[in-house]
Amino acid sequence: MSSNIMENKEKEFNKDGKFIRQKNRFTTPFGKGENDLPVEANRYRLIWAPVCPWAHRSIIVRSLLGLEDVISLGTLDPIRPNTEKTDWAFTLDPENVDPVLLIHYLSEAYLRTDPDYQGRPTVPAVVDLKTGKVVNNDYFNLTRYWEVEWKEFHKEGAPDLYPEELRDQIDELNDILFHEINNGVYKAGFAKSQEAYNDAVITFFKRMDWLEERLEHSRYLFGDQITESDVRLYVTLARFDIAYFNGFRVNLKMLKDYPNLWAYARDLYSIPAFGQTTNFDAIKKHYHLCCLATNPKKILPLGPEENLWLLPHNRDKREYK
Repeated sequence: MSSNIMENKEKEFNKDGKFIRQKNRFTTPFGKGENDLPVEANRYRLIWAPVCPWAHRSIIVRSLLGLEDVISLGTLDPIRPNTEKTDWAFTLDPENVDPVLLIHYLSEAYLRTDPDYQGRPTVPAVVDLKTGKVVNNDYFNLTRYWEVEWKEFHKEGAPDLYPEELRDQIDELNDILFHEINNGVYKAGFAKSQEAYNDAVITFFKRMDWLEERLEHSRYLFGDQITESDVRLYVTLARFDIAYFNGFRVNLKMLKDYPNLWAYARDLYSIPAFGQTTNFDAIKKHYHLCCLATNPKKILPLGPEENLWLLPHNRDKREYK
């Protein structure tokens, strides 16, 4: 295993103990431009881990739009391998090898792309099957490529998750969600100072209160249609009570303490693209057995009860003002 797989994660913190997430390395967009990645059916393999919120949202959008038949999928083990450097492994597949890429570890694809790659190998990762190289790991923009650039391959009746008339508003909200919600829980969980932790937690719950009020007035974040923003919020809500509340100490309230957000999350979960791609068992194993240094005995929590997600949400029956 090469020593170039990853820089020490300690480098992802500033002098005040705040977590600063590494930037994405492979960000070439999909499109029709001369230097863009070509949009081509059956050319790419999307690698994900069900535990990862960034990867999960790319899978939800892939399913909502019906892209399963044109973009293949490789799934990584929720438990990281016992290797010298941080990695992901294909130990869910026969003989611990991805059947298409024929690799054991995600890092192999990253190093095949750039032998001097120094970052963490991350998901989602889009691999070009012609070369076996990672061509995109830009989780922030990947779903928007599925929604816009891959439109010719959308199934009949696919939802418009990124409607032109709402794009500026969606982008603005997505930026807030990333900094204060999606990455906000990691800023709290990985904080190396009390000040950094306090700042992240207070910011997170202020934004949760704001979202709770917003969802009092509409079924989804932008009225009665699901958009890109709903996908981004959902993946954090799905992991909140089971991982972030206890594991990351983001514990002023639980999701179930927010009537609108909790019902909204169950509403989305009832949609197959959301619910059928949400693997609570994998999420729990990853965060509690290999992500948290605070659990040295590797004790896996029994709860929360997953069947609570099946309770009626009634978001489709109520009136909004």
